[in-house]
Amino acid sequence: MTAVIITICSLLIIAYIFDLTSSKTKIPSVILLLGLGWAARQATYFFNLDIPDLNRLLPLFGTIGLILIVLEGSLEVELNKSQLPLLKKSVFSALFPMVGLSLALAFVFQYFGHYSFKDSLINAIPLCIISSAIAIPSVKNSTKQAKEFVIYESSFSDIFGVVLFDFFLLNETISWGAFGHFGLQLVIIIAVSFVATLGLSFLLSKIDHHIKFAPIVILVILTYVIAKHFHLPALIFIMLFGLFLGNLDELQRIKWIKLSKPEELNKEVHKLRELVVEGTFLIRSLFFLLFGFLINTAEITNMDTLYWALGIVAVIFIIRFIQLKALKVPLQPLLLIAPRGLITILLFLAITPEQAIPLVNKSLIIQIIILTALIMMIGLMTTRSVLKPKADKETLTA
Repeated sequence: MTAVIITICSLLIIAYIFDLTSSKTKIPSVILLLGLGWAARQATYFFNLDIPDLNRLLPLFGTIGLILIVLEGSLEVELNKSQLPLLKKSVFSALFPMVGLSLALAFVFQYFGHYSFKDSLINAIPLCIISSAIAIPSVKNSTKQAKEFVIYESSFSDIFGVVLFDFFLLNETISWGAFGHFGLQLVIIIAVSFVATLGLSFLLSKIDHHIKFAPIVILVILTYVIAKHFHLPALIFIMLFGLFLGNLDELQRIKWIKLSKPEELNKEVHKLRELVVEGTFLIRSLFFLLFGFLINTAEITNMDTLYWALGIVAVIFIIRFIQLKALKVPLQPLLLIAPRGLITILLFLAITPEQAIPLVNKSLIIQIIILTALIMMIGLMTTRSVLKPKADKETLTA
């Protein structure tokens, strides 16, 4: 047990060093974490250590990590009238390319593999979602406008992707009744988000005990899991809760908001944000270390899927180039920031054996994640160190 604790602590310290140096090296920490986890696995083989099956921990860390990452991102976003054009562009950028790419890949999988179109689409959607777990930390040193665009785009991509995936996964037949049920789910989660946000904000302002932030975070996770259990788009709640707390200055003009004493609540929100940032780092690091640990070398070098991975990644960035041009958004540094990661893995693991197709396997997922992360690294390294924030702002909000 002592050796296990020493190993985990050592790995997390190394992960922290990766995070500290990523702004200088421009190497996405996810690549280093995956490599570190893989190296730890090789060490267990070398020393002939018996390690229990850790696969069941992956969805647990992934779910908690996704919640904290979206919450952290939404807490940092400022909502005001000047942000509306950026918000519209990020929604378009997250939704339509993902839908278009999902349909295109589904047709390809159906044509070459002779699978049903629905199963092909279910397997294609995880490959089309931008990972906020990788994208958001990677742009922390970019301009404010680029950073906000990535936060919006990747968070919306996670939300839209999960909603779309669940819709096709949980409905045996796609009919008007299925769409009606989906609309009802949206109404319910918005109502739940409204009530839960007000309740959690009230608790945050009223709890006087020296332990106050941990219960709030636990309740946020609990609300998400319960909503998810009832097949509701629970990430919407996380984003709305974060946007509410992060924009109290803008919202305090509303009469019923004043009842929560936003001036005092704002002080607590700053402390909560610090806790969320710390927790996000810890869970994200554990997730990618664990995923790297569970990678087999043969899965990385699998030539049967590598050509598919290269083709899919090429299409991802061709579509991204077209969408950014159409939206008149600066290509630097955004063009090559479209990584796949945590959410792709979670949705892949959620596919039932009956709906899985052999073409989309663990090797393909790993190769696409690594390739998109490497391309993002190249993009960050080649981006000019000094951008023109004013010009970027004018373009993004045009």
